[in-house]
Amino acid sequence: MAEIRGILFDKDGTLVDFQQTWYALADLMAMHAADGDRGRADALMVLAGYDYERHRFRADSVFAAGTNADIVALWYAGSDEARRREMTAYFDNFTAEQGALQSVPLPGSRDAIAALHRQGFRLGVATNDSTSGAEKTLLALGVAQMFDAAYGYDAVANPKPAPDTIQAFSDLTGLKAAEIAMVGDNRHDLEMAKAGGAGLAVGVLSGTGTRESLAPLADVVLDSIADLPGYLAASR
Repeated sequence: MAEIRGILFDKDGTLVDFQQTWYALADLMAMHAADGDRGRADALMVLAGYDYERHRFRADSVFAAGTNADIVALWYAGSDEARRREMTAYFDNFTAEQGALQSVPLPGSRDAIAALHRQGFRLGVATNDSTSGAEKTLLALGVAQMFDAAYGYDAVANPKPAPDTIQAFSDLTGLKAAEIAMVGDNRHDLEMAKAGGAGLAVGVLSGTGTRESLAPLADVVLDSIADLPGYLAASR
């Protein structure tokens, strides 16, 4: 493993509890798209990746891995481009405000971030949420001051799994891609790591991904980022 000096974290399922944070928000979004029709809203939830039998979001589904633009493209497939842009902006604003307010930190995540910051790692967020949503969430969690940057899908030309965010973080920090670790709970996080030449791809089981879905693309799979400081220290 190359010497790791910077770490990019996915947000939902990696820093915050995806299931607890996003079910109520996703349901409100679906009800809005369904004009208040409960049955249609349930169908939209299933279409975007919610499993009502297991009461959780499916790994690598549009909800778990996509952007608000992807959700709009799915739910408003018959609408024109202007309407889809309008709804993407609406959902971006809604999730930025409400997602931050409802964010539930994963156990040990704040302590892990503080430990890594003390050790001198450059830290960033790479999410397919909006940049505003990511920044507001970091503020709500009380860790914003420890991060160099937060990159949403709207901060780069091509969001995950494209390598753009790794390139942007590399440009900002002066680190080589091989000195950056990417940490996330879905395959698109790890696909970005590989596409961008990251030095380490870390899968975590704290979100929607499973060991079976993550292991083929990960250099290591951890239970959560609470295990990351110890893993990096042991790897040096």
